[in-house]
Amino acid sequence: MEYDGGMNEFRFLHAADLHLDSPLRGLGARSDEYARLIGDASRRAFSDMINLAISSECRFVVLAGDVFDGDLRDAQCGLFFVNGMARLKQAGIRVFMILGNHDAENRFVRHLHVTDNVHLFDTRKAETQVMDDLGVAVHGRSFGRRDVTDNIARHYPAPVPGLFNIGILHTACQGREGHEPYAPCTVEQLVNHGYQYWALGHVHTREILHRDPYVVYAGNLQGRHAREAGPKGASLVSVRAGAVVDVAPQVLDVVRWASVRVDLSAATTRGEMTGLIRHAVEGVVHEADGRPIALRLELAGATALHAGLIRNAHDLTLEVETVLASISDEIWLERLKVQTHAPPRAPVLDTSTGGRIAADIRASATPDALRAELDAILAGVFERMPAQARTDALRAGLAADIPARAVDLALSLVENPEESRDAFS
Repeated sequence: MEYDGGMNEFRFLHAADLHLDSPLRGLGARSDEYARLIGDASRRAFSDMINLAISSECRFVVLAGDVFDGDLRDAQCGLFFVNGMARLKQAGIRVFMILGNHDAENRFVRHLHVTDNVHLFDTRKAETQVMDDLGVAVHGRSFGRRDVTDNIARHYPAPVPGLFNIGILHTACQGREGHEPYAPCTVEQLVNHGYQYWALGHVHTREILHRDPYVVYAGNLQGRHAREAGPKGASLVSVRAGAVVDVAPQVLDVVRWASVRVDLSAATTRGEMTGLIRHAVEGVVHEADGRPIALRLELAGATALHAGLIRNAHDLTLEVETVLASISDEIWLERLKVQTHAPPRAPVLDTSTGGRIAADIRASATPDALRAELDAILAGVFERMPAQARTDALRAGLAADIPARAVDLALSLVENPEESRDAFS
């Protein structure tokens, strides 16, 4: 849309889940330069957000919770945020923010000496801030503790008649897989409340849940692990004559997470395999538009290469990393998953020693003794894991996958060993 900046037209930026100084998980230390890049990603994305708000001539910014990542471990992080708010003040941009569940864990957030262009909403009840010059009312409530399980949106103020009403809410609206059910509500409830725009936070994937009125998750600024793949950023909202006319995604992530699945069913040689990997990853590099990439790569499909792939994981990893390096020197392999399997064979009676061993392996794939030993190992592993990670689904998945993979590896050692060796030539 053409933007004239008149009194009946304005822009604002909706962002959420900044998680400043949150570590990017699953990458490990590769080099000092790499560690600095990864460690600085959330701050650089935040700085780009400030630049965007200024260059887009936004009149205000709404921050829908989880600005920080739990306890403020570094006072410089708080100062960095305050300096960003000061830059917005110099540009005449106001800020309206609420605390989310991660902010509520932070002992220092409420004591930050932010500039007077920033309004931090109360934790005890929802309140309203009115901008008479724009004809806008902003409503919000901060989390006073991490575990807010009440439907707090029910108690948000009624819309101010004649104004453009915005609600800022940190919520798992209608429940979201992988997210704690904080401040639960429904889309229907928010739509019927009477606001023109709901700025939501907590869910890290951008999503427009409803239009007219708009109910929007902005997503987070910077992906933090492989489950947060793809472009990340904020939403630039344009308003004209009291109505939303555009909600435009703005890409702000500094490091791009990507998950790629390559089907090797058509590959019969290692050269064909690397060609398929190259083709898939080159597409990701193009989409990342020059950003460094943290890549989770999965190899799948029924392929004659299967035995060789699972028998020497170290060599396979080196081979894949060589391919990635030839594409770009800013691709880091976060994880390589081999989920291939051998092509099906017609059943035949194999009376050789190897054939009899293979038959025994198949017949005793999940004996009680091995199952009990596996359960004991998993119990020890789970004791050392964070409580929130000990899900029944994870345990069931591991219990089912590990024996199957062990049998698969054992069979690769006794069936067609020549084929396994040829796969590496």
